[in-house]
Amino acid sequence: MILQTTLSLAAAAAIINIWLAIRCGRLRASEKVMHGDGGSAPLMRRMRAHSNFIEYTPITLILIAAIEMTEKGGQWLAIVGALYMAARVLHALGMDSPEVGKLRMIGILVTFLTLIGLSVVAVLIALGRF
Repeated sequence: MILQTTLSLAAAAAIINIWLAIRCGRLRASEKVMHGDGGSAPLMRRMRAHSNFIEYTPITLILIAAIEMTEKGGQWLAIVGALYMAARVLHALGMDSPEVGKLRMIGILVTFLTLIGLSVVAVLIALGRF
């Protein structure tokens, strides 16, 4: 069984992860910080955006793969996954601001709704009700 949705989303996650790392690296270079955040608030925010992506994405991909393996996913699963990835990009861009802005809030909200929704679907599938 080829998990096309999961494979596509994992590839997107890898690209986003690299983009987040490059953003941190560029700021590191411009601020001459080799280790840690060097006391730089902008670098700390970018590092947290990268870490936050790494914290949420594995469980999201696991849920997507598990749902896809049951063959209960369909096109809606790909759409939900794409929305999740877009939300993570918005969150990262929103983290550039010292204030909690709309991009960050949208990113957080969509991430949480995605995880809750996928979790509910997974439980319903496990109980034979989906």
